[in-house]
Amino acid sequence: MSHLTDRVEIAELVARLARALDERRFDDLRTVYAADAETSSPRGAHAGIDEIVDVVRRTSPEEESTQHFNTDVVVDLDGDRAEVNTHQLVYFFRRGEAPHRTAGVQARYVAVRTPAGWRFARAQICPRWQHVL
Repeated sequence: MSHLTDRVEIAELVARLARALDERRFDDLRTVYAADAETSSPRGAHAGIDEIVDVVRRTSPEEESTQHFNTDVVVDLDGDRAEVNTHQLVYFFRRGEAPHRTAGVQARYVAVRTPAGWRFARAQICPRWQHVL
């Protein structure tokens, strides 16, 4: 039963990350990433939760919002560690307007069990396509 619970908790990290980004609750990233997490994305390579939160905050335009849809979440558990793969469809829009851009993303994570629960230790965000409307 604990494997099932672990899988649900890890899949929830994916959803909580999307919610933090979509609702611009960047400090909530601290409940998703480990303190020493490393990320690689179009925003660059970053290490440590403080740097990750700072760069996401600085590179998220105030006038642009996002809506992330996660699918095909696969969790490969190995004790207190897991590899996670998911696909995302991301809509970019200005508040009150229709989307002006969409993107397909593949996200790969390494999750680790910490005293605070599961957290992402590594994230690799790989855009696969985008369409400007």
